[in-house]
Amino acid sequence: MDKLELRKAIRARKRAMTPEEINRRSEALARLFLATDAYRAARTLYGYLPYNQEVRTLPILEQALKDGKQVAVPKVYGDQMRFIRLEDLTQVARGYAGIPEPIADGPVAEDPTALVLMPGLAFDPQGHRIGYGGGFYDKFLADEPDHPTVALCYEFQVLPHLDTQAHDIPVDLVLWA
Repeated sequence: MDKLELRKAIRARKRAMTPEEINRRSEALARLFLATDAYRAARTLYGYLPYNQEVRTLPILEQALKDGKQVAVPKVYGDQMRFIRLEDLTQVARGYAGIPEPIADGPVAEDPTALVLMPGLAFDPQGHRIGYGGGFYDKFLADEPDHPTVALCYEFQVLPHLDTQAHDIPVDLVLWA
């Protein structure tokens, strides 16, 4: 199956999920993620705000703030993405492709070792990833390669093997429920 067909199939499976299923799996993933050494060691979390049927990350971002970590989420500027620090997770609006983004353009987060939560459509256990097609995270990580990365996904998004290209940057850890 090529990337286009795979994206279509995964999107269809995600759309078939009930809100209860999304919430149940998201809660399980939050528990798994918050128990990782990567989370405990992080001073800063570069997360993302959920869109459509993505894993509900707001409880994770809220817990990170309660744990005294800095939290930042992406904002798209043309073909680039920057992480903007947020202390109030309600200060967001629809941005690029309808995805929630910070309203403000700053402060820009500048922690070269921040833990990055990686969204995506498909993953394999080795950390290979197929994103949504914009290449924003691959570009970001190519410029800032020292970030540890974790992907949260639903079990049907994990495939035994994904064919990737040279510019595709794998994640360090894939968690699924």
